[in-house]
Amino acid sequence: MAQMNMIQALNSAMDIKLGQDPSVVVLGEDVGFFGGVFRVTDGLQRKYGESRVMDTPIAEGGIIAAAIGMAVNGLRPVAEIQFADYIYPGYDQIVSELARIRYRSAGEFKAPVTVRTPCGGGIRGGQTHSQSPEALFAHVAGLRVVMPSNPHDAKGLLIAAIEDDDPVIYFEPKRIYNGPFDGDPAKPAVPWSTHPKGEVPEGHFTVPIGKAEIARSGNDLTIVTYGTMVHVSDAAAKGLGLDAEIIDVRTMVPLDADTICASVARTGRCVIVHEATRFAGFGAELSATLQENCFWNLEAPILRVAGWDTPYPHAFEWEYFPGQARVAKALKAVMEAS
Repeated sequence: MAQMNMIQALNSAMDIKLGQDPSVVVLGEDVGFFGGVFRVTDGLQRKYGESRVMDTPIAEGGIIAAAIGMAVNGLRPVAEIQFADYIYPGYDQIVSELARIRYRSAGEFKAPVTVRTPCGGGIRGGQTHSQSPEALFAHVAGLRVVMPSNPHDAKGLLIAAIEDDDPVIYFEPKRIYNGPFDGDPAKPAVPWSTHPKGEVPEGHFTVPIGKAEIARSGNDLTIVTYGTMVHVSDAAAKGLGLDAEIIDVRTMVPLDADTICASVARTGRCVIVHEATRFAGFGAELSATLQENCFWNLEAPILRVAGWDTPYPHAFEWEYFPGQARVAKALKAVMEAS
């Protein structure tokens, strides 16, 4: 085991796959010489050359289109979109081509493309650097959608994504790039600081896509969440002294409904937490799944804690996404319901 933050874990995953498999290539804006705006690809071009780790123009549609062309011709491209907010020019390519090509060709072509992109707020990035659009991609048949919450899962899931023959949209919560934090950090002059790292195997390993993780066992209620909100939820439950079970979804598609429903059926109470906008967010799908499968086990209504139903408010960033206080309020309400 080595101590790594999420940036180092992701870099290690790509390093291993570039070294193991000559069909793996990395492409995106500033991923080569500069090493990525968050330094996730730092050193990879120097090690593997410009034909394996390549800088692209600022053209997200072109990045995705190039990755699709590479994939149908035998490569395994890892395409970086610099911020999730920039992915929309490539959305048509992802939905109309990437997600469908294996099905529409009756298996003649496959699309082993991994699209990596930093998501979420917490770095004072404003409206165009802070969005969490995972629900838009979870709705599209043919895509796998992943969001890790810790360095160990980040590396294992990325290796699994690169090895997968289907396209994977891989969201990286930038607020925890440098490590998990104990709940809500103060508002520092620098948006992020060095937090404790996690234990990560140095060599090749995978975390299965489609399997949720019980991040914390408990009996009082179940919190279903993912990404940054795993840490916020944990802090909120600890602050209230609750014996909460926290399910880290990790993979939105395919969804591990069995693990999630088994927990809620046992505890009888559930709060769903995510950073993205509440209305039609992924939490709505989680709530519907639980309602269909656990109705007779519920002791209280399922509550959702999420971002506001507004464009991302730069001036109110820390109020926009769920903090420890808002999550704690929902936890208390569910526990007090009868």
